[in-house]
Amino acid sequence: MAAFPWHARSRNYTSEFESCRLEAVPVEFGDYHPLKPITVTESKTKKMGRKGSTSSTSSSSSSSMIDPLSSVLDGTDPLSLFAATADPVTTAANTDSTRKKRDKDDSLAVGSDFEPWSSKRGEILARYTTTEKLSINLYMSSEKGKATTPGSAVSEKVRTRLEELDDLEEGSQKELLNLTQQDYMNRIEDLNQSLKDAWASDQKVKALKIVIQCSKLLSDTTVIQFYPSKFVLITDILDTFGKLVYERILSMCLDNRSSLPDNFTPESVNDTAKETCLNWFFKIASIRELIPRFYVEAAILKCNKFLSKTGISECLPRLTAMIRGIGDPLVAVYARAYMCRVGMEVAPHRKESLNKNFFDFLLTFKQMHGDTVQNQLVVQCVEIPLYLTLYSPAIDWILQCIAYRAPEILLTEMMERCKKLGNNALLLNSVMSAFRAEFIAARSMDFIGMIKECDESGFPKHLLFRSLGLNLAMADPPECDRLQILNEAWKVITKLKNPQDYINCAEVWVEYTCRHFTKREVNTVLADVIKHMTPDRAFEDAYPQLQSIIQKIITYFHDFSVLFSAEKFLPFLDMFQKESVRVEVCKCIMEAFINALTLEDEKRMLASLINGFIKMVSFGRDFEQQLSFYVEARSMFCNLEPVLVQLVHSVNQLAMETRKVMKGNHSRKTAAFVRACVAFCFITIPSLTSIFARLNLYLNSGQVALANQCLSQADAFFKAAVSLVPEVPKMINIDGKMRPSEPFLLEFFCNFFSTLLIVPDHPEQGVLFLVRGLLNVIQDYTWEDNSDDKVRIYANVLHLLSAMTQETYIYHLDKVDSNDTLYGGDSKFLIEINKLCETVIAQILDHLKTLGQEETLKRQSQLALYFFNSILAHGDLRNNKLNQLSVNLWNLAQKHGFADTKTMVKTLEYIKRQSKQPEMSHFTELALRLPLQSRT
Repeated sequence: MAAFPWHARSRNYTSEFESCRLEAVPVEFGDYHPLKPITVTESKTKKMGRKGSTSSTSSSSSSSMIDPLSSVLDGTDPLSLFAATADPVTTAANTDSTRKKRDKDDSLAVGSDFEPWSSKRGEILARYTTTEKLSINLYMSSEKGKATTPGSAVSEKVRTRLEELDDLEEGSQKELLNLTQQDYMNRIEDLNQSLKDAWASDQKVKALKIVIQCSKLLSDTTVIQFYPSKFVLITDILDTFGKLVYERILSMCLDNRSSLPDNFTPESVNDTAKETCLNWFFKIASIRELIPRFYVEAAILKCNKFLSKTGISECLPRLTAMIRGIGDPLVAVYARAYMCRVGMEVAPHRKESLNKNFFDFLLTFKQMHGDTVQNQLVVQCVEIPLYLTLYSPAIDWILQCIAYRAPEILLTEMMERCKKLGNNALLLNSVMSAFRAEFIAARSMDFIGMIKECDESGFPKHLLFRSLGLNLAMADPPECDRLQILNEAWKVITKLKNPQDYINCAEVWVEYTCRHFTKREVNTVLADVIKHMTPDRAFEDAYPQLQSIIQKIITYFHDFSVLFSAEKFLPFLDMFQKESVRVEVCKCIMEAFINALTLEDEKRMLASLINGFIKMVSFGRDFEQQLSFYVEARSMFCNLEPVLVQLVHSVNQLAMETRKVMKGNHSRKTAAFVRACVAFCFITIPSLTSIFARLNLYLNSGQVALANQCLSQADAFFKAAVSLVPEVPKMINIDGKMRPSEPFLLEFFCNFFSTLLIVPDHPEQGVLFLVRGLLNVIQDYTWEDNSDDKVRIYANVLHLLSAMTQETYIYHLDKVDSNDTLYGGDSKFLIEINKLCETVIAQILDHLKTLGQEETLKRQSQLALYFFNSILAHGDLRNNKLNQLSVNLWNLAQKHGFADTKTMVKTLEYIKRQSKQPEMSHFTELALRLPLQSRT
């Protein structure tokens, strides 16, 4: 198809406006009264065909043009590119990824329902702290001995490494004293990094020295309350070392293969890898001290896979037995915890090894109360209750490993063993923490009996009831026992004198009460909490727990008339006397109230009331306070979309009002405030679910930013709108009914085009970059087969581009230079516009051609006339090709008898009237070429 060059006609908008204005008619004051009925009098006007185009359009870019937004709109997103490059290839990178996948599969062998050690790490570090001074031995690199040259004999290399290993025992360490806890943690992190650096630089012996040195620190209990955290930090280094060794040996197994299968056997491992693996185990076996030898071997236990199918299963009992040689019960129990950690990673199915660790711990249980431990506690001024809590992370972990997917009968066995040990409170607490909540809940009364008879031994009973309550928050006990369980627990809780002990326990049991009982019981519990927390204003130290209680109550009580009728609920709220906390609690209650409403009508009604309130709030000229109010309202009503929409509109209005009031004053401060308003809108709009609300607000916010000379922010809004168009669904919900989205999209584009007329081009993005990006989206969008909206949009594109060719645009924004000023009618700019017009015309004509079937001829007729009118209003018909195109469209509209005769007659009369104007004389010839075809 031949290209049709576009020639827009020159417009004098001022004269066009004047010609369309009604003539003034004098009115005598005696006849005028504001309440007098209005009489419409027809006056003469000088009519013109059409006012200057105020609608805007976008243009379709030619294939040769570089589209600045194509990276967003052409469908090649980063994830697709990543997927495209993820094909298997035999490269080192693929080997690494395969190795990582295998390691990930190994770590997930126990299943995602197993809580990993990493999730407990942060809690332990936060809980077990100290203000006492710590000490650490740092590895000091020795310079004696020479580096082995490539030509050295193997025996010389081995001898040198053995000498280096011995050097560790010969004063190559430096003890640092009087370290704070943070200093200590920093030093440990330095050692971890030194380990990685040494390994990366092929200093394997140095790496081993660091690991041995760190492991030795686990025998030190001089600051005993910090020991659990020390264990976490040191075992991080051990884990790193174990991974490095395993991956090193694995890389030696590959030979010419890209990877080993996940279930590889020792037979597939070459001799070099096996020899290296054995070498590591021999080095570790030569470590003199028990604790570092145990920990370092446990760290590389997984490497036994390279040597023997039964290597791991044979080593587990031996390493477990080694722990019996550790005299300090605290050090020993954490060694067992690490053994279980490693065991769950390499052989989770070998439950006998896990059980053996726990049963060995039970055999040494009495050591915790022996003279050696007691003397140590006296020296460190540590009370027995605090000391016993140090065991909890280790025992909890061991029991978690044992209880993982264990049958219910194992819990029965554990309960029996607890009874034989006099129902030790520490052990009982760990059992309740480890086993499934359903198992614990089913035996609630049995556990209560054991708790009542248990030997506390410094571990208070209220902590046991707290652990039981945590289980009952996740699983329900037998219905017949529920009231008795609550009574037994609360008997203990209400007797607690220490407010912190009381609230920590009460917080848990409030959920149980809300879950299974009525307002009456909850009211009783609240009254007891008020009674305990009011004296000496104890509530001021318990705001987190009190907030948690509120959250639990409103989670289970959705009828707020019932909740607020509870006698003690409002007095309970009175304990929140710190302003910031009170606000948070009130917001929490309000959000729960809103979330509790399920009917959309109720939500709309509530949103309408809130919007009415927001509109009424005014801080006068304190614009910053007004914006702060809107920010606060957004956080409170983030799940009410109509409120968010209103807030964006209000902030845009605030930005415009600020600019108007502060015009000429405090320009920098005003600009900063306007940018803050723009940022508010840009952050808020993506949280909306309605796609047309987002599109229209992006456009509206971009207009506000443009009006305030925030050009880059305006571009960001407009780009966001362009990028969002492909997500518009075919059908949208309007007042509960599904309707086609294309009419709404057409309306949005027309509004967008009228804005794009005055948006200046970005100096780095190219000519009309936003128009081109929008055209790409229009082209790629999947339009309905029976719809012609795409062509109507293209026709509006021509209106926009025609307006862009004018010497002076029809409207402007104050202090914003549009493209008519930037380009000044430059010929290159006009050529680019004409190219886009040609492309758009080609798209329209192609679509008209597809409507040549009998069932679509009526649509073809209507579109042909629509396009004819567009050319008539905006094209320069003195151009022969454009003139001929308009004639062809006129004939096509009438060709099959679907044209409306009255419309065609009125159109032709309009052309004849226009031809009488001096600048439109060429319309005379055009009118002669436009026949009227009558229907017969």
